[in-house]
Amino acid sequence: MEQRHLGRTGLRVSRIGLGTLTWGRDTDEHDAADLLKVFWEAGGTLVDTADVYSDGEAEYLLGRLIEGLVPRRDLVISTKAGSVPDPDRRFDGSRGHLLSALDASLARLGTDYVDVWHIHAFDPATPLDETLQALDLAVSSGRARYAGVSNFCGWQLAKAATWQLAAPGVRTRLASTQMEYSLLQRGVEREVLPAALDLGVGLLPSSPLGRGVLTGKYRGGVPSDSRGGSEHLAPFVAPYLDDTASSIVDAVTTAADGLAVTALQVALAWVRDRPGVAAPIVGARNAQQLTAALSVETLSLPDEICRALDDVSAPVHHYPDHDWSTL
Repeated sequence: MEQRHLGRTGLRVSRIGLGTLTWGRDTDEHDAADLLKVFWEAGGTLVDTADVYSDGEAEYLLGRLIEGLVPRRDLVISTKAGSVPDPDRRFDGSRGHLLSALDASLARLGTDYVDVWHIHAFDPATPLDETLQALDLAVSSGRARYAGVSNFCGWQLAKAATWQLAAPGVRTRLASTQMEYSLLQRGVEREVLPAALDLGVGLLPSSPLGRGVLTGKYRGGVPSDSRGGSEHLAPFVAPYLDDTASSIVDAVTTAADGLAVTALQVALAWVRDRPGVAAPIVGARNAQQLTAALSVETLSLPDEICRALDDVSAPVHHYPDHDWSTL
C-alpha cells in the first residue's frame, strides 16, 4: 500500500487507515484479529482508535492483538482523548484529564507510546493553550511521537496550529486533524481543509463512505445486519438516508457501473485523493468488507468522473467563502 507523509512531518502512514470504533462491542476479538491481519498483510500501517471506543475495550483489544498477532513496530497507532461520559460536559481538554487519559490508553494498549495522539474535540471550558500544553508534554515525555486534533472547526484548528508554530518554547507541530469527510459530508472544505493545507496539517477523514451509505447498501431499504439496522448505530446512519444523499449515491453507482468497479471503491478513491488528505479511516465490520475497501489501492478515478462527482455533491458555500464581488 502506498505510504504518505502525515501533514508536514516525517511520519509516513498507509493511505488507508483502519478504524476500531466498534471493536469490543459489535466486533469481537476473532473478527478484530482477522481485520488487523488482513490490513497488515495488505501493507496497512495506520490503526486509529480512541479511549472512549467501547468504553476502552477497543484499545484493550488492539493491545492484545499487537502482543500476539502483529509486531508493534509495523503499526502507526493513533488514539484520542478528551471525550468524557458526562452529560453536562461532553469534552474535557484540561491538562490533568488529558495526560491521565493518555496514561490509561497506554496501559490498555500495552505499549510505551502511541505514534499519534489526538485531542478528540475542542473544549470551550478550558484555555486552548492548556490543552495544547498537554500535547507538548506527551511528546516531550516520549508517550506520544506526534500530536493532532479531531473535530476542530476551521478557526479552532487555525488557532491551535498557529499557536504551536509561533508560541515561545518547544512546541509540538500539529501533524493531523481527524474530521468526517465524504461525498455526503464536505463541510470541511469550507474552512478546515484550507487551514490544514496552509498550516501543513494532514487530514484523516473519518466515515469516508458516508457512514456506509455510499456503498449503495441502503438503496433498497435498511438491511437488518447493517449499522443502520442496529439499535445503537441507526441514529448515526439516519441523517444520510435523505433524498439529497440518495441522488449522490445514484451518481456514485452510475460511475461505478461505467468503470466496472464498486460504489465503495469509487467513493473511497474520491476522498482518498482529495488535496490535503493523508489517509481515510475505514471502519469495516469484517475481513470481507475490509478486503473490498483495500482493493481501492489500484483505482484512480478519471478526471471527468471526479468532476461529475464534485458537481453532484457540491456543498453550497457563498459569502464569505467566495469573493464577495462575484455574489
